[in-house]
Amino acid sequence: VGIVLFSITLGWVPTSGTGTVWHWILPVAVLFIRPFGLILQVVRGSMLTAFGSAYVKTARAKGVGNRSIIFVHTLRNAMLPVITVIGDQAAAMLNGAVVVETIFGFPGVGKLMIDSILQRDFNVILAAIMVTALAIFVMNLLIDIAYALLDPRLRT
Repeated sequence: VGIVLFSITLGWVPTSGTGTVWHWILPVAVLFIRPFGLILQVVRGSMLTAFGSAYVKTARAKGVGNRSIIFVHTLRNAMLPVITVIGDQAAAMLNGAVVVETIFGFPGVGKLMIDSILQRDFNVILAAIMVTALAIFVMNLLIDIAYALLDPRLRT
């Protein structure tokens, strides 16, 4: 739909390739639009829950400003569910990148994987799956480290 609307009908961006920044706009938008909406919903819900908590009411009663309440008190506590969703969506985007690379003609692990499947090159398929699995493993490790940095109860 993005190619038909923004490339063919409106002519704003190229349909495929990797030449300039204009070639990256549509594939990146296709990859990020769904996770971005979901992450925004989770941020909103977490912030609303954090605003209703007792420590925010206490900070307001003490006369702390709204900016300080948002950035010091609520944002840190509201980020734990957001980090979880970001990790899940990052893994989904990594898997979705296989399709996006193939559709937009980007050279990458996803396109290599699809080409290897079509040519039945099993060693390359296994290597690409291992690289993808390693990337997901590293992402999960970074999420656990972020949990420990944000929540002092998890450090012990």
